[in-house]
Amino acid sequence: MGRGKFKGKPTGRRQFSTPEEMMAGTSSRPRTFKKVEDEVEEAERSESEEESGGSDEESEKRKGTQGIIQIENPNLVKPKNLKAKNVDIEKTSELSRREREEIEKQKAHERYMKLQEQGKTEQSRKDLDRLAMIRQERAEAAKKREEEKAAKEQKKLETRK
Repeated sequence: MGRGKFKGKPTGRRQFSTPEEMMAGTSSRPRTFKKVEDEVEEAERSESEEESGGSDEESEKRKGTQGIIQIENPNLVKPKNLKAKNVDIEKTSELSRREREEIEKQKAHERYMKLQEQGKTEQSRKDLDRLAMIRQERAEAAKKREEEKAAKEQKKLETRK
């Protein structure tokens, strides 16, 4: 029963070590890699201490070669993602044109609906006039039905006598 050239699913699954395993040292991760990583972190710490003049200021951890090479690129775009602890609550961010227009549109709609409820717009006046006419017609129709009903009853009483 051959399945063809390729297997459908991988037979083995990757296993990742949990933080508890890493702390306990029972991880299947090679120990030599951990040693190299510790050496790199110590080198970065010593460099950052030299740059900051020995103060304990906590700087951003740099990825890849950024920690090694100092870049003075004026065109470098800084990442806009901020962590929750670094967010300035008092600072109001400027909205884009589309966001501003959307907000203005919503506010205008709310104002219009408020005026509509108060009956101050032209459309609401027309609707109220139409509603008044319908109420009047219904009242007339009800009155007419009552009269017809009364006339019918009168006829019944006259025929019984």
